[in-house]
Amino acid sequence: MIAIPSTVRRSGALLSRILAALFGGYALAALTSVATLALPMDEVQGVLTGMLLSFVVYTCAVVWVFAVRSATRAWVGLLVAAVPLVLMAWSVWSQGGAA
Repeated sequence: MIAIPSTVRRSGALLSRILAALFGGYALAALTSVATLALPMDEVQGVLTGMLLSFVVYTCAVVWVFAVRSATRAWVGLLVAAVPLVLMAWSVWSQGGAA
């Protein structure tokens, strides 16, 4: 078994958190923006609400990724948050979207 130096292990964890913050946060924000269209409100108001909520969700996702104890928990937390958003977004996509 090859011993991995602790600096490489820490760098990998940091890189994983950075990727989770960038791409996971973006995915959550995008899903939030689409999922908001499933709420019972006017379509234009839903789009604006989704856009505004996406900024809040992205910021919270970035803070979450760097606040948890490990990079694994960060990824799992993002996935758990994404599941209900995907279900709501799927209902919007299956209805033909906001067009």
